[in-house]
Amino acid sequence: MANEKIPYKVYLEENEMPKAWYNLRADMKKKPAPFLNPGTHEPMKAEELAPVFCDELIKQELDNDTAYFEIPDEIKEFYKMYRPSPLVRAYCLEKKLGTPAKIYYKFEGNNTSGSHKLNSAIAQAYYAKKQGLKGVTTETGAGQWGTALSMACAYLGLDCKVFMVKVSYEQKPFRREVMRTYGASVTPSPSETTEIGKKILAEHPGTNGSLGCAISEAVEVAVSTPGYRYVLGSVLNQVLLHQSVIGLEAKAAFDKIGVKPDMIIGCAGGGSNLGGLIAPFMGEKLRGENDYEFIAVEPASCPSFTRGVYAYDFADTGMVCPLAKMYTLGSDFIPSPNHAGGLRYHGMSPILSELYDQGLMKATTATQTEVFEAAETFARCEGILPAPESSHAIKVAIDEALKCKETGEEKTILFGLTGTGYFDLYAYQNFNDGKMDDYIPTDEELAKYREKLPKID
Repeated sequence: MANEKIPYKVYLEENEMPKAWYNLRADMKKKPAPFLNPGTHEPMKAEELAPVFCDELIKQELDNDTAYFEIPDEIKEFYKMYRPSPLVRAYCLEKKLGTPAKIYYKFEGNNTSGSHKLNSAIAQAYYAKKQGLKGVTTETGAGQWGTALSMACAYLGLDCKVFMVKVSYEQKPFRREVMRTYGASVTPSPSETTEIGKKILAEHPGTNGSLGCAISEAVEVAVSTPGYRYVLGSVLNQVLLHQSVIGLEAKAAFDKIGVKPDMIIGCAGGGSNLGGLIAPFMGEKLRGENDYEFIAVEPASCPSFTRGVYAYDFADTGMVCPLAKMYTLGSDFIPSPNHAGGLRYHGMSPILSELYDQGLMKATTATQTEVFEAAETFARCEGILPAPESSHAIKVAIDEALKCKETGEEKTILFGLTGTGYFDLYAYQNFNDGKMDDYIPTDEELAKYREKLPKID
């Protein structure tokens, strides 16, 4: 839509559910760098992406100028099962902390997948169905994305092939079984079922896998199987576009009660939740209409923003995907086996990477034990067992609220509660039994992966 002069409220239903997705890139003066062909190092064209992605999703992926994309009626009908999602004030947490800060969270766990991932899963499955495809392939880390896509595919009658990071496949059997219940096939990655999987296993015997490994396998199967395309649950521009429903609803709710958040905090793995949450607020900042502080929180064991480099890198370990300019640890990076939850991708969304590089947002890290301590505090106060991913944001929200207690500032804090942790009880058990420990990669380890970054002229 041509819409530069039209306020976002035009794109809201009466119940504050968005009628259109917001494309943050339209308001960025400096756009994210384009994907590059790994062979020629030239910008990727739509026809080169067509064997991998659905046609309509490629258009969304490459569009830097259209501010709003209308949400198809079929997707809006599906969204009505669980949207709008609640914006909740954490009164009990505020009281527990004794802070003058006002703490709000946008809760995305009120659906069968238990997370925000369904917002993009149904969109990507819809466009695959509309194109007449038989099915889709994907990867999943902790399992939220695989669960969401399995549900969306079952709803639309599509086949779904999921490659699940091996350590999560073994630690989260119940999430795996939800996917299978929805009709998906789930394969632990890396596997012996693909050529890339065999190669990775030969080079890294006994590896617990990574999202980069699983992406490679899913892409291989998609391009070699007629009637299939690959879909991704984070990182891509199109995914942040679909996830903008989170931020649009949050902003509408704040406007309705006459409140403006000072600080917006989100966990960061590939960037889907954080990008969706901050989108309309960052848009205001870019247009000079309002100012906000944005904080990305990532695990200390997989610190793409805070210890990665801003460079072109492969999006996958098998090096079959396009090159993306992003904050990256290196496509060979595999998180420690003791890493609980998702947020295990070696890179970060090109959109968020560009915003971070421009100094428009901050980033910090949290260790596992302090993340689960924050999760425990939140659960006991607010009555929701949070996902480990979400708990990174909770940890920093608590920290910021305690700073307000020291200074007396009455800041309004918003964080993203991406989902529930009821399928993450193996990690909670380790924490409760005192068996959880923290792993932080050394500078020497990270330097080893950086040495393998592709050389781009």
